Parts: sequence; structure tokens; C-alpha cells
Amino acid sequence: MPKKKTVKRHSVRADLRVKELTKAGTSLHLEIYASKEKIGTLIIGSGSLFWFGKRRQIRKRIPWSRFAEMMDRLAYPNG
Repeated sequence: MPKKKTVKRHSVRADLRVKELTKAGTSLHLEIYASKEKIGTLIIGSGSLFWFGKRRQIRKRIPWSRFAEMMDRLAYPNG
């Protein structure tokens, strides 16, 4: 049986800004693309993460505990 060729649909560009790991302003910026079109930016810091949607100018702050709840609901919908 021939192997099915997979098409790379998503890509991520990263920018790590580290002053000191425990200091404010330290973050990882991820620009997320689907089919070569930017779909958003995720900024990960020590206290929370921020999401900028595709054509959004205002970021949405998500505390880590809230993010964990959201991921648990998405990853484990029945339990």
C-alpha cells in the first residue's frame, strides 16, 4: 500500500525574548500560520498568555489557570 503524502498546513515562527527568566517582560512570541496565512499570535509569559486573533489589534489575556480549564474541556470533553 503506497504511503499517503501529508501536506504541511500549519507553521509557527518563534521569537524568544529573555531578559531573566523570572523578570517581567520575558516572553515567547509565536506567530501561527495556516496555509501561509497568519491566523494569530500567541505570547506566552510567566503569569499568563495573550492571544491576538487574525486581524485583531487588541490582545486577549488568559491566565494560566483559565487556559488549563479551557484545554481540559477541549482535550477531555467527556470527563
